[in-house]
Amino acid sequence: MSMSDAATRQELNRRLETVAWGLFLIMLGGFALARGVPEGTWLVGAGVIMLGLNVVRLALGIRASWFTLVLGTIALFSGIGSVTGLDIPVGPLLFILVGLAIIVRAFQPRW
Repeated sequence: MSMSDAATRQELNRRLETVAWGLFLIMLGGFALARGVPEGTWLVGAGVIMLGLNVVRLALGIRASWFTLVLGTIALFSGIGSVTGLDIPVGPLLFILVGLAIIVRAFQPRW
């Protein structure tokens, strides 16, 4: 990959992150205005936005962020648990996902 390609991908990634932040803020404002939205719904939305950001990154050939993958998964499961009334053990789930991320990262090529 040339320096130009790397700079283009870096700029595209920055724009994608900016769009994700915009979506997050719009979602929070919309939920604040809406009546009767279950309490954990914002966590579901945040998880979907973070995981969606990484799906778009991968589709465009940009490396996914392990931080937002793990955080998005935790937010999604926590939100689903809150909305449905299920007791999802977020702490142990966090340890498992971080451990998996560390293992997968150890086998990824460095570039």
